[in-house]
Amino acid sequence: MSFYENRVLPHLLHLACGNKVIERQRAALVPKAQGRVLEVGMGSGLNLPHYDPRRVELVWGLEPSAGMRHKARRGVADAPFEVRWLDLPGEEIPLETDSVDTVVLTYTLCTIPDWHRALEQIRRVLKPNGRLLFCEHGMAPDEAVRQWQDRADPWWGRMAGGCHLNRAIPDLIERTGFGVQDLEAGYLPKVPKFVGFHFRGVATPR
Repeated sequence: MSFYENRVLPHLLHLACGNKVIERQRAALVPKAQGRVLEVGMGSGLNLPHYDPRRVELVWGLEPSAGMRHKARRGVADAPFEVRWLDLPGEEIPLETDSVDTVVLTYTLCTIPDWHRALEQIRRVLKPNGRLLFCEHGMAPDEAVRQWQDRADPWWGRMAGGCHLNRAIPDLIERTGFGVQDLEAGYLPKVPKFVGFHFRGVATPR
């Protein structure tokens, strides 16, 4: 990885993804996790304070960026449950089939290059009665905003670690064998519309 990707980008993403608006979304979703949890794209560990330690047995943190894992070291050390790093890309999950009770995706699916393979792997490791919890930004319903997303997507991705602005997140999840439930969608307050259309929901294997 370049100096920017390993040293600068983790700091920028930690600040951007840790603002109060985003933190409220994490706080509404992450406490629902239970059992043996896989967090795909753990990043700098911003979700760790939101897990309910009474419900969580173990959290696997899948994070390929050494810079992000370094940024998360204090949160991992302070967590009141075991955290185990998996330093592979989201498309590769080195866990057994049907071994995970909850998968957590927060502001990650926008970035994974091969989203289809990643979701197939998530479905493989998730137990038949398990749940996928997701908070993501993506394609807006308004044509004018979508046009801006499409225009900005190439340069935004180069600046923001491969993040895509225009992925239809619930559609991607359903296309890989999940049924989406409890979906909430809308523009986040105090966030530019081209990056602020937000999805939060729960999905289960079909």
